[in-house]
Amino acid sequence: MKDIKITRTHKDITGNKSIVRRYQDSIVGSRSVLYCLYYEMCMMMSIIPGACGLLLRKFFWPLLFKSCGKGVLFGSQIILRHPNRISIGDRVVIGEGCVLDARNPSEDIAIRLSDDCMLSTHVRIACKNGVVRIGSRCGIGAQTIIHAGKDNPVTIGEDVALGQQCYITGGGSYALDRTDIPIAQQDTRITGGSVLENGVWLGARVALLGGVIVGSGAVVGTGAVVTKNIPPMAIAMGVPAKINKMRKGKSP
Repeated sequence: MKDIKITRTHKDITGNKSIVRRYQDSIVGSRSVLYCLYYEMCMMMSIIPGACGLLLRKFFWPLLFKSCGKGVLFGSQIILRHPNRISIGDRVVIGEGCVLDARNPSEDIAIRLSDDCMLSTHVRIACKNGVVRIGSRCGIGAQTIIHAGKDNPVTIGEDVALGQQCYITGGGSYALDRTDIPIAQQDTRITGGSVLENGVWLGARVALLGGVIVGSGAVVGTGAVVTKNIPPMAIAMGVPAKINKMRKGKSP
């Protein structure tokens, strides 16, 4: 019988450890009993609506994170995984139903949200042993997914605007070299990650594939699929995205 490779996440959830250990390793991110109890208390606050919930989360939740700045607002129904590997700057707003999954035991900080970022409702940021860095004053549209894999980080600069339902991945697609084992059992490819430089604007439902750099001030139109680098100040659109024209500055 062939050896079947099981993912680390699957092992953490279904392995031979006790259910408490499995929960701590896969969800909480710490084996400290006190931290685990505090996490449970805070997660119960997640479902509390209205001003009462906002105030409770504003007071209690900052202690969950690696660091948390001043004036941070947490909406309801937020899901946190390994919050002790998340760093949040000042005046960050995290909308209702967002998921912040920082499961990367090899990194002290797997997700960094810089000052004045705003995550709209149901944004998902996931680190599958990867790293996500988001610069200051970024706006992330509703239902956007940002996914980083091992050795395939996602780096977003300052003043970046993402429309709703964008999909940003650092890479990590499966290798196709072997035909004797299922694709899902093969290693993932290393692309070096994806970068959105300062001042980029992505329209709604843009997909950014791994290993791509979008240059400063570039614009990508709605529904585009970005498979290659976009130079600074370019306007790109289509599937795959192609440069339509270049932005031209205006004199004051």
